Amino acid sequence: MDNITKDPAYNAIDPHDFPAMLDVERYGQRSSAFDKIISATHDHFWDPLDKKYIDFSQKFDMENEYLINPQANADLKTAIGDKLDEKGKIKLVNMDVWWSLSSILHGEQGALSLSASLCHILRDPGAQEYAANQTREEARHVTAFTKFIQARWGKPVKVGPALGNLLNELVSSPLVWKKIVGMQLLVEGLAMGAFATFFKEARDPLMRQTMQLVMTDEAFHHKFGKIWADRTIPHLSKGEHELIEDWAWQVFSILLYNLGSPDQKSWIYESLGLDPVWCQQAFMEAMTDSNIREELQEATNIFRVLIKTLLKAGIITDRTRGNYAAYIDMAELYAEGDRMVGDDIAEEGIKYLIKLNGGKMITPALLAAE
Repeated sequence: MDNITKDPAYNAIDPHDFPAMLDVERYGQRSSAFDKIISATHDHFWDPLDKKYIDFSQKFDMENEYLINPQANADLKTAIGDKLDEKGKIKLVNMDVWWSLSSILHGEQGALSLSASLCHILRDPGAQEYAANQTREEARHVTAFTKFIQARWGKPVKVGPALGNLLNELVSSPLVWKKIVGMQLLVEGLAMGAFATFFKEARDPLMRQTMQLVMTDEAFHHKFGKIWADRTIPHLSKGEHELIEDWAWQVFSILLYNLGSPDQKSWIYESLGLDPVWCQQAFMEAMTDSNIREELQEATNIFRVLIKTLLKAGIITDRTRGNYAAYIDMAELYAEGDRMVGDDIAEEGIKYLIKLNGGKMITPALLAAE
């Protein structure tokens, strides 16, 4: 199977061919492409089990307070909101956050497993060390979101089919390009948008702190995908580029129309005494293409961030630009700088961690991967 490798840093072996990792020549063939990101690991160290960094025992009145700004909830912008009193609206918003953060937790587990799988196949020692670093960082994200969900709800809810199927495909794929485009660009791009949105809209201080700490790691994971794009996309053949471009659009479409779709949240509506079928109809009536486009104009909208990620990576061309243009002004997006919406939040978090750890910045933070 073709990994579409254009740079030796992404050469891969069969996951069952461990003897290839013992090749004495391999050890000395290390790319320096990831050294700055690896060194920067010390700048953003944190431990979700240490109260010095974050205390998950902080309380929040779940029955009477919104976890996030209610205006950020899509259901309340439909006829669904008209059926609920204030207590019902609070319950709806907070249960929707439960659903979203559970999905994020499952995504972090997917990123952990995928990063570990890259350690088994990446031949370059530098790329392999980076993947090992990310595996460790994703593991602490799993711990952090587990602790937050336990503090607010007890346990997460099951993964939805759209996200679950995508994560299974990415982790199981033997193709390096699919793992990197799927996780480091698509899912990580989606995650940065989600974390920035929750950081901005959260009314729960513990949630804001959790998001920022996670973002100090995720910004670097996103940079790893950018390095791949810079070293790969310009050298693709027409057929290879179209293959990646079409697959990216397919994944984007699945996530856009399914990730938060009401048919996956029947249990929430039922707990509020609402008919799930009616709620789905009310939601779909309100979510027209024009409404979706309006939502996507918000800088921290998760799908706007995802489109920008694909565009800046060079994956979106004139072939598919029109697909995304149905939802967002592509010219405006292209004119923006390369910085992502969560970079400022992450950098402030890194400064906090450096001060807390009693050290000083070893590398120029998010410039590490430029």
